[in-house]
Amino acid sequence: MKNTEHSFESARRFIYRNARPVELARWRFHFENGSQEDVLTALAAFQNEDGGFGHALEADSFNPNSCPIQTWNAVSILNEIGFTDASHPIITGILRYLDSGADFSEEHNQWLNTVKSNDEYPHAIWWSYSDKEEEFHYNPTANLAGFILRFADRNSALYKKAEEIARQACNWFKVHVPIGDSHVTGCFISLFNYLSEADIKLVDMEQLRDKLIEEVNADICRDTEKWKTEYVCGPSGFIHSRDNMFYKGNEELVEKECEFIADSQLPDGSFIVPWQWFNEYKEFPLAENWWKSVIVIEKIKFLREFA
Repeated sequence: MKNTEHSFESARRFIYRNARPVELARWRFHFENGSQEDVLTALAAFQNEDGGFGHALEADSFNPNSCPIQTWNAVSILNEIGFTDASHPIITGILRYLDSGADFSEEHNQWLNTVKSNDEYPHAIWWSYSDKEEEFHYNPTANLAGFILRFADRNSALYKKAEEIARQACNWFKVHVPIGDSHVTGCFISLFNYLSEADIKLVDMEQLRDKLIEEVNADICRDTEKWKTEYVCGPSGFIHSRDNMFYKGNEELVEKECEFIADSQLPDGSFIVPWQWFNEYKEFPLAENWWKSVIVIEKIKFLREFA
């Protein structure tokens, strides 16, 4: 395995040369004693007046309009930096957007995974608008419901709505495991964590925990050769510390991914983005460069924790 100190310095140079302000602030927060406030300032630039997020915060969709997936991305960053001030304008804005009824399917009691306005801007093929029923797999609804339960007023109608959604989501998850979709799984992990943090017992938490462990172990690709050539989920997609509930039983695979990360780092300090847009839009190279900074942060965090 390559020297991890070299991996860090090479990654740092890439970030400073290429990252958007929001990824640079995230890098500084994790590795250089940067502040939450700097991350929040950069993140706020992507927030619209309705409280939702757009503007390619999720770099595979250039839609400037608010949508649930972009807002989920903002929520994930807030969680990443451990920001919990429910009175902050970013959080109150997100709650206002989620309470507005925008981009929500009353029929399915879920926020939309894709929105019509995506089709008006460059985007990856999977963000093209679809109203097919099979799109409703609680991505990002499970995550957003958890966010509401963690931060909204418990006497509000929005909170009551999130309670109902969370119960329905957990019942759906329990029946459908293994789902085989790491993005959906991630949303349910977030829901579990929000419920745990807020000490909310809407569902049988032990049962949900067991189902999550079962799902994660099914989602992790154990054929390490596929890591080199395919878009698959390694342990780093779920396991972020040694006390993580998914670490036990995956210790050897975590060690192998550390070796893989160090050995697969490109000369410029970045890592390959293992997907394309699969359409005729010419903007993918720009998005690809943005994604590289996101991936660099994820990989170096993983190395720091386990290597």
